[in-house]
Amino acid sequence: MKDKPYLCAIGKLTCLGNGTRPDISYAAGVLAHFNTCAGKAQWTTVKHLLCYIKGTLNYKPHYGPCPHPAVFASFSDADFAGEIDSAKPTTGFVLLMGGGAGGAVSWSSRLQSRVAHSTTEAEFIAGESCTWDIALFQYILEDFRLQNHTPQPLGMDIQSAIRVAKMPEHQGRMRHLNPIYYGFREEVEAGEMSPHFVPAVDMPVDILTKALTREQVEKAVSMLGPSSVRIGLIRG
Repeated sequence: MKDKPYLCAIGKLTCLGNGTRPDISYAAGVLAHFNTCAGKAQWTTVKHLLCYIKGTLNYKPHYGPCPHPAVFASFSDADFAGEIDSAKPTTGFVLLMGGGAGGAVSWSSRLQSRVAHSTTEAEFIAGESCTWDIALFQYILEDFRLQNHTPQPLGMDIQSAIRVAKMPEHQGRMRHLNPIYYGFREEVEAGEMSPHFVPAVDMPVDILTKALTREQVEKAVSMLGPSSVRIGLIRG
């Protein structure tokens, strides 16, 4: 591996994934874990990812008019114990501008800072991370003197995490959770956030938390907004 530009490739893939291609953010993040110990398998995966990018050069952020009262639609998800070495969950979230009809304007795929004891805990922490970005964009809208209807919808695919956010008395085994994550619950109680259930098959954030099949990747890409020019021009 001494003559392979692994670190250079990972740096460029990470920059691309953070800037305009959320569909490769998870893959780039996983490959970055091997920056100091990459082998033939990782280099082969990098080349496979580069081939995918070459075949999808016409993908671009796709935005349209907003037919919904909420300017943004957000989704969060977590892959419980997805990281093999540390068993830490992977948090993924995305904000779609246009109430779900447009494209992604903010997204993230990263390991959580602690090991979660349950899927509910991992999903709750992912929801908390998403609220930070939602708050940021709300401040931006206020600066532009644009009205943003609340509560902001947040799609999650775990009913138990939604119940914990809406009804603290049903937190059960979540009592041990660090209070720093309670900002999500406060936003819900204040009427700023409205978590709702989204079936796993319709969850666009899966591509930010785990490896998917080709069919699943294509479906997730169509929901995230980076879409092919074959879709056509935006009207209105």
